[in-house]
Amino acid sequence: MAIKKKTKTKKKAATKKKVAPKKKAATKKKVAPKKKAKSKAKKPAFGGYAINFAGRQETVEQVFGKKPIAPSEMTKKIWVFVKSNSLSNR
Repeated sequence: MAIKKKTKTKKKAATKKKVAPKKKAATKKKVAPKKKAKSKAKKPAFGGYAINFAGRQETVEQVFGKKPIAPSEMTKKIWVFVKSNSLSNR
């Protein structure tokens, strides 16, 4: 009784040719009609605030004072001036 050893034999894999995918027919994209440009009308101020300094007689020194101040202080003084003289639309 002879014992047969199993040997692994390599089988050649069948090579498949790669087929290029079929190209779809070129389709035209639908282009939306261009919108007409809006007229450049004056937009309201951001946040709804509008301040009008037209016709004011005060100078910068009268509003801020004669000493140098920081920009944050300028902003505070401007708003105090605007609110005390009712210059905003609110």
